[in-house]
Amino acid sequence: FNNMGNVSFGMMLPILSGFIAMSIADRPGLAVGFAGGLLAKSGATFLDPSAAKVAATPGFLGALLYGFVAGYIILFLKKVFKGLPKSLDGVKPILLYPLLGVFCMAIFASAINPLMSIINQALTNFLSGLGNYGIILGVVAGGMMSIDMGGPFNKAAYVTATGLLASGNYILMAAVMAGGMVPPLAIALSTTFFKDKWTEEERNAGLVNYIMGLSFISEGAIPFAANDPIHVIPSCVIGSAIAGGLSVAFNCQLRAPHGGVFVIATVSNWPMYLVSIIIGAVVGCLILSTLKKNK
Repeated sequence: FNNMGNVSFGMMLPILSGFIAMSIADRPGLAVGFAGGLLAKSGATFLDPSAAKVAATPGFLGALLYGFVAGYIILFLKKVFKGLPKSLDGVKPILLYPLLGVFCMAIFASAINPLMSIINQALTNFLSGLGNYGIILGVVAGGMMSIDMGGPFNKAAYVTATGLLASGNYILMAAVMAGGMVPPLAIALSTTFFKDKWTEEERNAGLVNYIMGLSFISEGAIPFAANDPIHVIPSCVIGSAIAGGLSVAFNCQLRAPHGGVFVIATVSNWPMYLVSIIIGAVVGCLILSTLKKNK
């Protein structure tokens, strides 16, 4: 199970970067995005091409950036080769775009990797440095899970927690998962008990967020946050921060890196852990439902 998980999660950065590039430049962007994601994962630079001495990698932040850059590299190449004869149209996606695209991506990533590594490590160190302050760490890490719900802030908190998990510290992992479960649950509760605040379509979609929230899939809240970020994001951040802080206050510890309520058996003091999540979700729901106007 551990090996399968390591192999699967090892594909996360290349896939993230590749499909961001593909969404911008269609299929020609996929290979260039994959290359950018792999370079973000390895941390290779001009001074260390083999990434033999890498202490910190660009991680999710690097993969996110390189996905966008890869997409726009391909768009640029399409403009450059727009004047070629039609007889060479078949050569563009097979040879010109991937060859020149990966080359440009390699130059850009090798130059930017050191900077992205510093930024990524700074976020990680910030969270780790709060370790001596207990509840504050839980509040900050829990809140970060809701700032972008699956984006760089979310992943910085999550990766820090999994790193501490591997070293035998299980408290932050519990706080992070509690914070990540709150956004979908808060929205699901709001769409259930405050129906006037939502359209019929939103209420139907909100039911799915019960499953997403209980499964620790924060991304279930993204469509709602995209439609109304001013109200949804602050409400969810406050609820998640409360859940994370309470989890630490109750000394809850989680020994699994994912799973939501389905790994509750691995949580110490699990009754209070559930209470922390419920309180955070209810607070987030009440704030959101108060801020939103009736539909």
